[in-house]
Amino acid sequence: MIKFFATDVDGTMTDGGMYYTVSGDEFKKFNARDGMGIRLLRESGVKTAIITSENIEIVKRRAEKLKVDFLKMGTWAKLDFIKEVCREYGFKLEEVAYIGDDINDFETLSNVGLRACPADAVDKIKSIDNIIVLSKNGGHGAVREFCEMILKINTKQTDSLS
Repeated sequence: MIKFFATDVDGTMTDGGMYYTVSGDEFKKFNARDGMGIRLLRESGVKTAIITSENIEIVKRRAEKLKVDFLKMGTWAKLDFIKEVCREYGFKLEEVAYIGDDINDFETLSNVGLRACPADAVDKIKSIDNIIVLSKNGGHGAVREFCEMILKINTKQTDSLS
């Protein structure tokens, strides 16, 4: 049973592009379907988190809109944050699902119970044992695809307990 879901941002919730206006403002394109996937997880009782090494207002606004349980910005120690949440809520790492796409996600992906990456993740990530390489690219529904898998897994496990 997955009790905690966490996602990276750039290359996972977005296409990894960095868009700038002439005046220097940065913007990102998020996928609405990914947002709905996170909402469905949250509504099913799974705790949700966005964890990113960036520290920008756009990510904070997206997290607020999605009403994620946790937002951790400006950190490369993603696994440490996940372990903190696990300790606080009594979760095991095996009950954590994480999606990421690049080398700064390697340690986290290598230690959680359910791991996935977008189709366009870097090869080092795709080579992690038991990783699910999704059919969709980052920013194009990969997070939603993974959320739906988690919902199915949790439903099957709940049904088998009945």
